[in-house]
Amino acid sequence: MTAIVSASELMDELAGPRPPVLLDVRWQLGGPDQRPAYEAGHLPGAVYVDLDRELAGPPGSGGRHPLPDPEAFAAVMRRAGVGSETPVVVYDGGQGWAAARAWWLLRWTGHPAVRVLDGGLASWTAAGAAVTSDVPHPTEGDFKPNPGALDLLDADGAAALARAGLLLDARAGERYRGEVEPIDRIGGHIPGAVSAPTTENVTPDGRFLPTGTLRARFEALGADGNTPVGAYCGSGVSGAHEVLALEVAGIPAALYAGSWSQWSSDPERPVATGPDPQ
Repeated sequence: MTAIVSASELMDELAGPRPPVLLDVRWQLGGPDQRPAYEAGHLPGAVYVDLDRELAGPPGSGGRHPLPDPEAFAAVMRRAGVGSETPVVVYDGGQGWAAARAWWLLRWTGHPAVRVLDGGLASWTAAGAAVTSDVPHPTEGDFKPNPGALDLLDADGAAALARAGLLLDARAGERYRGEVEPIDRIGGHIPGAVSAPTTENVTPDGRFLPTGTLRARFEALGADGNTPVGAYCGSGVSGAHEVLALEVAGIPAALYAGSWSQWSSDPERPVATGPDPQ
């Protein structure tokens, strides 16, 4: 199964004998709450999932968006109607970061059939498909988490990968270089990490670049097929989008979920600045 699905493909599947469960994961860094936008109009049958409260644990030593407790996450998924074998499609407002976070969590906890709507809600409406304000009440699913299906890095693992493999920094280039840091304690990047803004993986309308184009981009950054690859960002959200882009390109990659928010909170961790990895 591919990691993404187009709006036209999704329309066909929703009309078929085994329609996927739909999760609306619209989110905006720093707010406002996106539930009112969901209630105003969403894909028919889609259930709203809140990233800050349901796709992350409380902020703290693990970063701004640490991974949620797997059992708590699974309970959210069951309430949304997710079963262990039920196909799932997640989407957001178009940027793709929040949808990728939900995709990664479902994949990491062992779900075998989850995809992201390429281009998000905007691609759905651009295709002429309808939205609704009706809030569904799905039958509870039976999803049980089995964490570990995708590779996960801690801070030490990220540091080691930056030295011995390829660690991609998904944030904007100016944050990587340390020129600005609007959120975390200090600017810069993990020594050895390579700048790879996730915004460069998509077209202006939020759809992923063609597979071959993505693969060529990552190969140019050092993903040669033999080197282990990982990704991080500010708090493990856009980093999940980078992992998703790598998946579309056919390149497996680990996620450092704590990301820069965790790394930079520890004054003992080294910080590099400037355009070069070191």
